[in-house]
Amino acid sequence: MLVKITSRAWALDIMAQMHRGVPGRQAALIAASGAGRTAFGVSLAHLMELGLVARNPGHGHPLRPEFVLTDLGAVAAAKADEILQAAEESDTKLLRKSWTVPVLALAAQPQRFSGLKARLGAITDRALSTSLQTLEAQDWVTREIDLSERVPFPTYQAVNAGERINQVIGLAA
Repeated sequence: MLVKITSRAWALDIMAQMHRGVPGRQAALIAASGAGRTAFGVSLAHLMELGLVARNPGHGHPLRPEFVLTDLGAVAAAKADEILQAAEESDTKLLRKSWTVPVLALAAQPQRFSGLKARLGAITDRALSTSLQTLEAQDWVTREIDLSERVPFPTYQAVNAGERINQVIGLAA
């Protein structure tokens, strides 16, 4: 579910803003999140498809609908808010990238590239490599070479803000 939610750039932001009490209207959520209208619309439609957000029945004008979190959405929104709070304000842009949060979720312990790829399923080698490089440049993941085997190999582990985000997500190893 985490991979599905974060596959749209503004999904975490929208859910976190709704959790914080921002009214579930488009204008209010766009202003609070800073999203553009098109990207916001795509992310909101995605959250509705996942069953996390729904139109508030009987409220709002047809051209200005109001949205509410579903029961499942309320739980996910609380977690989204925690994830965003674990990052610095200036770093939240990185959390909008598709694979950032899922990679961090799996990086509590040192992981090989192949181990991360196997656990993430649908990710391509290029997407994982790019994500790891970006996270390493941001100092959210550390890359170390394990020399204990005959053929040395790199391992990746969440550090700093990446480790805080990993702990918030709280996936079992």
